[in-house]
Amino acid sequence: MLKRFYAADWFTRVSLLWLLVVAFCSIFGRVLPLPDPSFSNFDSLGVGPFSPGHVLGADLNGYDLLANVVVGAQTSMLIALVSVGAGGSIGATLGIVAAYRRGRFDYFVNTSFNILLSIPNLVLGLSLVAVLATSPNPDVQISVARRTFVIVLSLTVVIIPILGRIARGATLAWVNRDFVTAARSMGMRDNQIILRHIVPNVLPAIYGVGFLAVGVVIVAEGALSLLGVGVIDGISWGSMIARVAGDFEFAPHSLYVPAIVLSLTVISCNQIGDYLRSRLDIREGKI
Repeated sequence: MLKRFYAADWFTRVSLLWLLVVAFCSIFGRVLPLPDPSFSNFDSLGVGPFSPGHVLGADLNGYDLLANVVVGAQTSMLIALVSVGAGGSIGATLGIVAAYRRGRFDYFVNTSFNILLSIPNLVLGLSLVAVLATSPNPDVQISVARRTFVIVLSLTVVIIPILGRIARGATLAWVNRDFVTAARSMGMRDNQIILRHIVPNVLPAIYGVGFLAVGVVIVAEGALSLLGVGVIDGISWGSMIARVAGDFEFAPHSLYVPAIVLSLTVISCNQIGDYLRSRLDIREGKI
């Protein structure tokens, strides 16, 4: 593992280290010795970075930016990983089975993927939130858990056709290989062939694109928050940006900090995804 880490280029190593830091904050963020992210300190309204008691400063509401960024990592990464994990599992299963069986089922699945890909992810997210996470009574507050679930649901639907198409294409490249034909001639069942011979060879392609999809979901969640339908109360990076969007003139750092953290995470995910895809190309070239 360490040899592969040092064999990678410096940009990939830095990206991996950054994602490890984000993962650490996502897991242990709430137990770290940081100020309460929901506590508004009226003595520190809009203070800049490296101020006493506020390493990254505070916004105009008095919320500590470092604490909010660390806790926001948990929500943003949870939404991204659950959406990509669920969407990737469903899409990959449909894509692999469709490419292996072909026929009408493959036509139906491929057509469904094309239809879903034609729907803009922001439009889908806005529609689902408006229907499932909006109360007709303005006095009734929708819970954060329900809104988060609807956002995850909408982003999962977006990911299904993306990773499903990748899995289908990768399966088509492997399904006619000699070892698959030999397994059929030996009387091995279709489900055994898929699990033993197709899935292990398709997964590397899914992993590579999966990291890219995580970056896409993080950006989409931030965009939904800016449109007012994302996670509320500033407990994600996107909602942090939405909360301080109007404070740029008086406290620009309150917008820069979550935007930079979000950007670095997306860039790191894209870099790791590109690295895995390049390794996959080398692997397939040797086969």
